[in-house]
Amino acid sequence: MSPLASYRRLFTLAGPLYVLVAFVGRLPLAMSQMGTLLLVAGTTGSYGLGGGAAGSLAVANAAGAPVAGALADRVGQRPVVLVQSIAGGLALLALVAIARGDGSAAAVIGAAALAGAAMPQIGPLARVRWRPMTRAQGAHQPRLMETAFSYEGAADEASFVMGPALIGVVVVLASPGLAVGVAAVLLLGFGTAFAIHPTARLAHAHRPTGPVTGRVVTSTFVVLLLAQLLMGVVFGSVQTGTTVLTTAAGQPGLAGLVHATLGVGSVIAGLAVAGLPARFGFPGRVLVTAIGLAVLALPLLVTDTVPRLFAVVLVLGFVIAPYMISVFVLGERAVPPARVGTAMTLLASVTGVGYALGSAVAGRLADLHGHPGAFAVTVAAGGAAALLAATSQPLLRRVTPRTA
Repeated sequence: MSPLASYRRLFTLAGPLYVLVAFVGRLPLAMSQMGTLLLVAGTTGSYGLGGGAAGSLAVANAAGAPVAGALADRVGQRPVVLVQSIAGGLALLALVAIARGDGSAAAVIGAAALAGAAMPQIGPLARVRWRPMTRAQGAHQPRLMETAFSYEGAADEASFVMGPALIGVVVVLASPGLAVGVAAVLLLGFGTAFAIHPTARLAHAHRPTGPVTGRVVTSTFVVLLLAQLLMGVVFGSVQTGTTVLTTAAGQPGLAGLVHATLGVGSVIAGLAVAGLPARFGFPGRVLVTAIGLAVLALPLLVTDTVPRLFAVVLVLGFVIAPYMISVFVLGERAVPPARVGTAMTLLASVTGVGYALGSAVAGRLADLHGHPGAFAVTVAAGGAAALLAATSQPLLRRVTPRTA
């Protein structure tokens, strides 16, 4: 089955409404961090408080998502995502009200943390639904599952391009408060629609019967967690280095556009992964893309102009989604079938932790050495990812595809 035919078959099985709902439903998470930063900094005049609120939202989401994923494995996605969407949307609206109403710093931080803890990780949970949706496809299921994870990786990257861009447009046309309000409305509407879509019941109906048992955190899964942690470090350090370089060049407004370029290359490559031959297995893909990450990050150390930065970041993006898609596919296969929701949300959460770590370390080095200091963190993370992938090949090759 060709890649185009695989995508056509997938979207026919899911239906256009599901594809729309599952994509738009993940935008609020991509919008909320930058939106919170701009909202709080704009209303309080403190970038420190704005950064603290955005950070608390991100950390709370990273901590809460695996808990919600484990609960979804037990009781089903429908009730969990429904409660999260409503609670998260209302918490974002409360954050706007508190920030505009001159609330205390503690109240602002608390509201942001509550919003982050409640917000669903729709991308990882959407991955869980594809296996039951493709179960009746017989011999075509393995290829369709690979295509589904390729699509989900590209969709995640696209959401993290479009989300901040949408925030920027609304901020320019109106205000940061309205931008965060838009994220809240999208979560209330599309998050709820994702929760009640029939595929949620289908996923729960086809999970193994009996208690949800089996280990998630094995030596293999720890490797995959470390792989995603390093990818998060790449994201955080690239964004920091980009901000420093564009600001020094007198064009700070281009930082978001440069970072979005990373996502553009990643989306294109992610969609193309479905065309790779099956004999090129996922452990090998992790290794090749990790080496690519290490090599393609090196030019960042000698990049000192914004046009050159655009080119380097665009090329670097072409290994991002293929790397992450391979890690998520192996993660789905490496855990018991009844624990896939937990596994997917854990991988997504540790990426957020890596993002925060990469931003913090890159920021400190940038204070001392400028943008090359920040990009040195990117290069180090790429090298560590390549070393991890090379040394863990025996473990990763033990992961076998599911048969149903």
